[in-house]
Amino acid sequence: MIDGNSMWANEMIRDMIQKSVSLEKVIYTFPELPVNLYESLRRSASQHAEKTLLYDDRKKKYSYREFLEKVDELAAFLYCVKSVRQGTHVGLLMYNCVEFCVAFLALSKLGAVTVPLPSKFKKAEVLPLIERADIKVLICDDDYTGWFKEGFEEKTVLAVTDVGERYGFETVFQGWENRDMDIEETERNKRGKTEDTAIIMFTSGTTSRSKGVVLKNYNVMHAVEVYRRTLGVADNDISVIATPIYHITGLVALLGLFVHVGGTLHIHKFFDAKRVIEDAVKYGFTFLHASPTVFNLLIQEGENEEEIPTLRSFACGSSNMTKEKLLRLHNWLPHSKFHTVYGLTETTSPATVFPDDAASSIYIGSSGLPVPGTKFKIVDEERKEVPRGEVGEIAVNGSVVLDCYYNQESDSLADGWLYTGDVGYFNEKGYLYVVDRKKNMINRGGEKIWCYDVENEIAAIEGVQDNAVVGIPDELYGEVAAALIQPAVGYTLTEEKIKRYLKTRMAKYKIPVKIKMVEEIPQTPNGKTDKVAIKKILMEEN
Repeated sequence: MIDGNSMWANEMIRDMIQKSVSLEKVIYTFPELPVNLYESLRRSASQHAEKTLLYDDRKKKYSYREFLEKVDELAAFLYCVKSVRQGTHVGLLMYNCVEFCVAFLALSKLGAVTVPLPSKFKKAEVLPLIERADIKVLICDDDYTGWFKEGFEEKTVLAVTDVGERYGFETVFQGWENRDMDIEETERNKRGKTEDTAIIMFTSGTTSRSKGVVLKNYNVMHAVEVYRRTLGVADNDISVIATPIYHITGLVALLGLFVHVGGTLHIHKFFDAKRVIEDAVKYGFTFLHASPTVFNLLIQEGENEEEIPTLRSFACGSSNMTKEKLLRLHNWLPHSKFHTVYGLTETTSPATVFPDDAASSIYIGSSGLPVPGTKFKIVDEERKEVPRGEVGEIAVNGSVVLDCYYNQESDSLADGWLYTGDVGYFNEKGYLYVVDRKKNMINRGGEKIWCYDVENEIAAIEGVQDNAVVGIPDELYGEVAAALIQPAVGYTLTEEKIKRYLKTRMAKYKIPVKIKMVEEIPQTPNGKTDKVAIKKILMEEN
């Protein structure tokens, strides 16, 4: 077992305390944390009243004072007009916008439960999630109101109009006469306890398989403080939310973190690599947190451009970032530190963080060290701990780990431990290496093939922009490896060339039997490599 508290310098963990958050659970956390993100906002607003917290998609800016006023106003409206109370489940179905941010913080003030809904999903995918999460009030962009004309008689739907044209809640507030009185009443009756549920967030996957992750205020507050300490994010930092805000990265690792530290955020409605790079130069971004897919697109767009001098650090999680991509990014931006992160929705984002620059480290390829307040172990198929250095399933418990899923039992939770379904190992220094998802392991006639291993080797081939490896059925071996490859612009690659290279790098049984070139690697709505779609493509001609 590896204790995150033993992995970091004394100044990082010396003031940590034990705290009881339920009759069954005691956590190690940091002292004097605000109860919830709303209290973080109040604290930051008291210190940085006129400083800009947010620039919206059209570069209209909101100071900490103005943003807090809008949060208090919406909280009062929801409390007094729409009867939102502590524990009420409220869905948010909006694009990246200041209105989403205001709603999230207003719900935090009320002690209500935020249920972020994926704006990339279709109606048939969203409606089951609304029912499963017992949502009573839905705040949505007007683009979605047509979905809720029937069957929502017992639910309240607030349609936010003119988002981007003006502050969209102004339309919602029309005819509200007791605004000032209601704000005073809400302030008297505001709720907030560290053990209250803050968020129910659905994991990626199909709506039938996805699970509602229940995150408490103490999970969220510990997570943002972990990021503040391990990444050194401070009130002078500037960043952007350009990928969907409803992900745990957008909600906690960017919005929550920057509200907590008093920093400044830009909001892009949709991700555009060129715009992110242009704004990074124009507005002096200092920090970016995104997925490997996003960094891949940024590299494609910008690696031949000049260095961005203000960018001091990156954080990257959600899936495998190959060594080759790390080095390409480092060559473009050599003065920026790259912090790989391992985490899940179930760990409120951070579980491990690389403490320094991964790209220039001898431990490149690692996801870093367990964060303070966590414990890790690597287990075998019977969930018995294996020796250091051996590969097995990654299990974690601690201050950022969920207690339960919403109305759903899961064998991934047992005795306070989250069994992640990811496979990896720890080296002698306590650095975690994630090998693959357990379900992605290919069993070729009894021989194990880890997709990440093959993907990393393919990524090293000149002219490969992106790739993905999956298992496909085989009559003789049961399952064999196959790959989709996206060539870089200006390169021509062939299946023969790829296989010829791989024969010099790995055992014959690991080499994909089928390789197909594509213009783009399929992605899920959550921005991850869509291995279900990839397998379907590779099986079409079988």
